[in-house]
Amino acid sequence: MNPSGKVALVTGGAVRVGREISAGLASAGARVVIHYNGSAAAAQALAEEIRNRGGEAATLQADLSVQAEVERLAAEAESAFGRVDILVNNASVFPPQPLAEVDEALWAHTLDVNLKAPFFLTQRLGAAMATRGEGVVVNLADLAGLQTWTGYAAHSISKAGLIQLTRVAARALAPAVRVVAIAPGTVLPPEDFPTERIDRLAARTPLLRNGTAGDVVDAVLYLVRASFVTGEVLVLDGGRSLRG
Repeated sequence: MNPSGKVALVTGGAVRVGREISAGLASAGARVVIHYNGSAAAAQALAEEIRNRGGEAATLQADLSVQAEVERLAAEAESAFGRVDILVNNASVFPPQPLAEVDEALWAHTLDVNLKAPFFLTQRLGAAMATRGEGVVVNLADLAGLQTWTGYAAHSISKAGLIQLTRVAARALAPAVRVVAIAPGTVLPPEDFPTERIDRLAARTPLLRNGTAGDVVDAVLYLVRASFVTGEVLVLDGGRSLRG
């Protein structure tokens, strides 16, 4: 799909990697709906930047841990520009709790944001895409969904579920709608990561560097345009997973 002239919804699209994805899709000519939860100022600033460059953007607030707000987001995103052609399920939480420390509240919140919301957004918006005969869903997974990150138990399990959602939805929504995923390694570490830890992560990759948000944007744009790719997970980790 050529993103020019299409409508894209990016969840968590106001900050960090999501911000770059929103901006990248806008630069490719898409009209972008920027979802945010608590980052209202950042969302409005990004939308204004896009408009100043001649693009079109709207902002929508929703708490993705609340099912009614997920349903509202889907409806309002379709209303913003008349439809949604590209859904990027980017919003995510990353709690650093090992298995023994995960309580019911953390488990529920992590699964609600990282898996339940993408499921129902894909269900609702994917069905509308299929009716129109065209659409793409890009899920932002994680190496944690392919490896066993014991220090991030709930997150890792949620991302494994998102990868399986990608495969199931790719079959269910074919042939009109393609569903794909990206599993980044270290592309934009949490702000509280010490420099020494970031350097160690870079040293573990065959390319001897960490990735950037721009690398993720390039992957999103490739997958949006890759008309013969569906159900696949693009690992974006500089070769880190080759080391096991």
